[in-house]
Amino acid sequence: MNKNALMGLTTTEAPFIENAQSQGQIFIEQPYALYSEDNQAAWRKLYALLKPKWERFANQKFLQGIHSLCLDPNRIPTLEEVNAFLEPLTGFKAKAVSGYVPTFLFFDSLKRREFPTTITIRNSQSLRYLPEPDIFHDIAGHVPMHTDKIFADVLVKFGALAEIAAKRHAHLSNSEEKKEKTKSNIQALARFFWFTIEFGLMREKESLCVYGSGLLSSADEIEHAVIASEVQRHPFQLEWVVNQSFEIDRFQPLLFVVESFEHLYREVERLEEWLLSGKLDHVSAGEPAISEEDVQVFLRRSE
Repeated sequence: MNKNALMGLTTTEAPFIENAQSQGQIFIEQPYALYSEDNQAAWRKLYALLKPKWERFANQKFLQGIHSLCLDPNRIPTLEEVNAFLEPLTGFKAKAVSGYVPTFLFFDSLKRREFPTTITIRNSQSLRYLPEPDIFHDIAGHVPMHTDKIFADVLVKFGALAEIAAKRHAHLSNSEEKKEKTKSNIQALARFFWFTIEFGLMREKESLCVYGSGLLSSADEIEHAVIASEVQRHPFQLEWVVNQSFEIDRFQPLLFVVESFEHLYREVERLEEWLLSGKLDHVSAGEPAISEEDVQVFLRRSE
């Protein structure tokens, strides 16, 4: 048995992934035979932990999505299995990646109805929230939402903003000004994604529920987000969201509530209007930090 098979596909401990990254490969195949028993146990334990939380706190479209995808509670799915159920519903498909995907490429993939999907999984002995995504976060947290047509259209509309952000400053001769405005645009888009797609709450039949995938894949935080008294929950306000910093390594103290996915789509339309009008050129400084690499990818797209 080779070293890759012995190590499995555990987050931060996967030789197969390290090799792909060393060769600059972003989009890869899912080498299913490399999943170890510990990897499969992690999926089983996570699914068992989250299922009762989903039934209590998740929005109805997510629960319908879990049913539509026919996810097996006892084993990690292949992406081919997932896509066989997903694509006929909304045209979306999960596409395996080796890890970090540059921001432009990630958002632009959504425009094409492709969801960059991590294939590693956290250690079965350490199941709590981890900052980096894994296959449970992506497949059990994100993808069930992709079965809903309106939510899928939200992602496509949002993903198209990457190209707009990349090209709208192309006319500027001052390279530093172009860079700073582009960085601000990326930061605004990242904050919007964080407070909606990752950590969004929704009002459903007069009750709060969860649709954000960061919450849906965290056994501890999903309940905390809905009922903890210390969490601030406010109606969605675009001007607040795009200027609000966040930290990824703790429970979120501030969350925003939308009324429906139709409401969320309208907010993406407003985000596009603000991007085109220059309202996102000078958002507040702070987290998330935008890497030089991410900025340069956007700038190259404007050439």
